[in-house]
Amino acid sequence: MKILANDGISQSGIDALEKGGFEVITTKVAQNQLENFINEHTIDGILVRSATQVRQELVDACPSIKLIGRGGVGMDNIDVEYAQDQGLHVINTPEASSSSVAELVFAHLFGLARFLHSSNREMPLEGDSRFKELKKAYSQGIELKGKTIGILGFGKIGQEVARIGLGLGMNVIATDDIITSAPISVEFFNGQKITINIDTVTKDELLKESDFISLHVPSQEAYIITKSEIAKMKDGVGIINTARGGILHEVDLVTAIESGKVQFAGLDVFETEPTPAVQLLMNPEISLTPHIGGATKEAQDRIGVELAQQIIALLN
Repeated sequence: MKILANDGISQSGIDALEKGGFEVITTKVAQNQLENFINEHTIDGILVRSATQVRQELVDACPSIKLIGRGGVGMDNIDVEYAQDQGLHVINTPEASSSSVAELVFAHLFGLARFLHSSNREMPLEGDSRFKELKKAYSQGIELKGKTIGILGFGKIGQEVARIGLGLGMNVIATDDIITSAPISVEFFNGQKITINIDTVTKDELLKESDFISLHVPSQEAYIITKSEIAKMKDGVGIINTARGGILHEVDLVTAIESGKVQFAGLDVFETEPTPAVQLLMNPEISLTPHIGGATKEAQDRIGVELAQQIIALLN
């Protein structure tokens, strides 16, 4: 059987699939050529990340497909229910990239709290001529320990953010439409661990109490953070979005940063990917990454192996 990994797959995933008797094709096929390619090569399964769309029309047009796999968590680029109604297997890897995304949240937070995003731009330009001035400007950083991080969306990634926050000595609060409580275990190098149960709070309480807010919800039809939600936040709050573009109102965010209501923001996702708004790219109080939350070597290996295991179990 043939598997098309249209958005790529790790070598470990390829090796596992080939060992299981599958042929793996890693050719990147353009969206408008996908139907023809699948039918010409009689593809049995297609693996995607966030780039490739697998909609109802593609499912209808490609009768050979038995399985759709998403490397990662969110499946808003796949018509999941329709595909399942047609008898297709639809799989994803909800835990494989959780650590990678959560670590990026804190990469942004640490960098913003100590002005690294700005300092790394200014030091190469003026570090030799304005060293003392830059030192003064960047000496008003803050520590994360003891601060409150609010996690909006308490699924696998949100819980991993909580785990790191607890390890740093932060006060962790969370809100979720479904999850009311979750045990968070912090494991140490020597096998010891502690488990703390976190009960979720209301969204309004989280907005009011948090020093930093990290977003971890799937794609939504409407914004979940706009100027009305920002108005309920603490003055000087920091906002991190590594979830999805379109859940945070970017114009309202920039306005709040300019007014001082929001001190800084870290963005890995954008409304207009792959061409983020210039007002975001040029804002000195925003730390920016190009949608790399789940893209680490370790996560890609875990995703590939996990997809392979599920495919072998379902199709062999």
